[in-house]
Amino acid sequence: MTILDKIVAHKKKEVEQAKAITSYKTLESAEFFNRQPLSFKDFLLDANRTGIIAEFKRKSPSKGIINDKVSVEEVTTAYNAAGASALSVLTDTEFFMGQKADLIKARGVNQIPILRKDFMIDEYQLLEAKAWGADIILLIAAILTPEQIDLLAKRAKSLGLKVLLEVHNLEELQRSINPNLDAIGVNNRNLADFTVSVETSYQLAEHIPAEFLKISESAISNPETIKQLKKAGFNGFLIGENFMKQADPGVAIREFVKEL
Repeated sequence: MTILDKIVAHKKKEVEQAKAITSYKTLESAEFFNRQPLSFKDFLLDANRTGIIAEFKRKSPSKGIINDKVSVEEVTTAYNAAGASALSVLTDTEFFMGQKADLIKARGVNQIPILRKDFMIDEYQLLEAKAWGADIILLIAAILTPEQIDLLAKRAKSLGLKVLLEVHNLEELQRSINPNLDAIGVNNRNLADFTVSVETSYQLAEHIPAEFLKISESAISNPETIKQLKKAGFNGFLIGENFMKQADPGVAIREFVKEL
């Protein structure tokens, strides 16, 4: 059983527990449910911003605790001020030490798009994302069938949410492409052994149809890498550990952006 299998098995139980605690009706009456989500594309392509999707992540299964000493409000507002085009906020508790309150707090202090970073397997989670103030949801091809991707992407669209599909290889990309997606993210992390290589993004770039925003995820620790990825046609760059592993992630992103 891979770590991904363990996460998905746990997530199924977690979603059923959440449904028992919080009804669909309660989610639909939440403070942020009826807000108009921000345009992912507009912020990503804004020349005054960096294309960086800056992530708030306390822990990961491969690295253990990355940074559990900083507040989500402080870090995300610093990311925003430094020119991030969007925020990514982990909401998985068991494996990443995330929580729904992180997303709600980040939404309360930022007016840029927020991605709910989690393992989405059920329509209920889309309603949660909307209720907590997310603008974008993540669908991971490695854990979903093409039919599930189609269903979840359509439902997300009906809620006004944007959809980022994450792929790890050409086979996942080709079987998962769907007209209801907004962006394709290439995760440079090998899920089998957790090694990272930005070469994955370069290899898949030409296979992503032009109508989708192109995002490169993981393995980006150098501003020079972003310059090269832009030349390869990428619009967005998801960066998590590189900033979060520093004592002050806000300072880390400012220093990084200076070199872009």
